[in-house]
Amino acid sequence: MNTMISGSNWRWLAAGVLLLSAVPVRSQSPTAAPAHQGKSGQPGQSTVRLPAAEEIRESRALLGKLGFWIEPAPVPKDGPRDESLRHALIAFQKVEGRPRTGRLTMTELEALRLAKTPQPVEAGPVHIEVDLYRQILMLIDAGSNVIRILPISTGSGKCFTEGGRTRRAITPVGRFKVVRKIEGWRKSPLGTLYYPLYFYNGTAMHGNPAVPPFPASHGCIRLPMFAAVEFSKLVPEGMPLVIYDSNPNPAPPPAPCPTGVAPAVQQ
Repeated sequence: MNTMISGSNWRWLAAGVLLLSAVPVRSQSPTAAPAHQGKSGQPGQSTVRLPAAEEIRESRALLGKLGFWIEPAPVPKDGPRDESLRHALIAFQKVEGRPRTGRLTMTELEALRLAKTPQPVEAGPVHIEVDLYRQILMLIDAGSNVIRILPISTGSGKCFTEGGRTRRAITPVGRFKVVRKIEGWRKSPLGTLYYPLYFYNGTAMHGNPAVPPFPASHGCIRLPMFAAVEFSKLVPEGMPLVIYDSNPNPAPPPAPCPTGVAPAVQQ
């Protein structure tokens, strides 16, 4: 099924990234690299040079050029936390197999300078690809170009009980289409979803304030809040979605869930 994205949205996607300052932020990843430990010369402490303002601007430009979704400038409401830069860095680190810190260092900047845009697994019409192993979402245009990349968090694989039924938190693999979109917040039995786009039996892509760098949902595909509204505008109902797992060493099927698991409270 052919789909089209409006001219205004394509202009938005093609726009250059404005070179404005950003502030490096702390990571939420449990495998985060150590923070800056102090000034040079202090006994027992090492020095890590953080990027200067012009290097932060370069990082923003490189991330945008590679297709990682980043706002043209830091959002004032974020204060010292530049959420789009942090999420873009995490997405880059996921693609490159680097520690998922979300923290900009000179080492990350050097890696950005050498990086190339990842390639889609499928060609063809405009579509979305989700890789469960790398925990990324990519928006692909009609020319098979990756034009937007977001970090995501999918099904944790843990057991939970809802509505008297115990099951595993699994994000389905396969080919789907966006079948329904809702603007704003949507209350569900497992929590609230921001601008959800449903594709399979109540499972949706949606904004969520908590998008850790690892699988943590009950099956939905969590998106960073800063991109949720624009993502919903860019993706029409009927757009194809391909979900796959690129893990070269997939784990064996999990054991059945036991009964009596505590109810889940959030999607």
